[in-house]
Amino acid sequence: MQPQKIFLTGASSGIGQALARAYAQQGALLGLVGRREDALRTFANTLPNPDAVRVYAVDVRDADAMRAAAEDFLTHFGCPDVVIANAGVSVGTVASEREDLEAFRTVMDTNWFGTLTTFQPFLAPMGQQALGVSGWRGTLVGIASVAGVRGLPGGGAYSSSKSAVIKLLESLRLELARERIRVVTIAPGYIRTPMTEHNPYRMPFLMDADVFAQKALRRIAAGTRFVVIPWQMGVVASMLHLMPRWLYDALFARAPRKPRRPRSA
Repeated sequence: MQPQKIFLTGASSGIGQALARAYAQQGALLGLVGRREDALRTFANTLPNPDAVRVYAVDVRDADAMRAAAEDFLTHFGCPDVVIANAGVSVGTVASEREDLEAFRTVMDTNWFGTLTTFQPFLAPMGQQALGVSGWRGTLVGIASVAGVRGLPGGGAYSSSKSAVIKLLESLRLELARERIRVVTIAPGYIRTPMTEHNPYRMPFLMDADVFAQKALRRIAAGTRFVVIPWQMGVVASMLHLMPRWLYDALFARAPRKPRRPRSA
């Protein structure tokens, strides 16, 4: 059986590293993207087979650099079976602060546009490869967030970007069905990573990143259209989605806010 080929962004830390580690344990060929080359290479050397890993020190906001990374992966490993857009930035923002405008742009460009730059170079090659045993040519995975379900105070940038990611993935799922390319949306709840370690508020159902990764891999393999992990946060997200606006406003207007200092993964 041929090893899976996985292309993954945001692999410098957190969820990205946990997903990469889980796939490496299955013997996958990996393309790891992150902004910090030293962190990527150090991490790659901890995996069972570092020779099965290609490292790309790239900012997902740079579409040309992302295309170059994709072309290198295609040359060395062939068309990926799974492409995971995981790179993300989280930061509290205040719309009235002029200096926060750049943070809004950075978050949206990284989280939303970065998802598109991750997928786009692989769409044509993936659409041309033979059907797999599952009846699909490949799988695109976007890491969204439960924060994209409703707008959170102080989270205008992050909530907006993750909501946009969810809608982008939904559109792609419909567009690519005829090409037999699956699209999986995974919305993490609170996962123990560098991105969440400084949150100054209670994080219900907090889950270790490696536990999250194992659950995510099973959902990806099954081609699940949309899933919240952990499942308890899925229940909460469903309730929030259905909650009347007046009640949501009353309950969350004074909710704790994420710090304004950027956190990335």
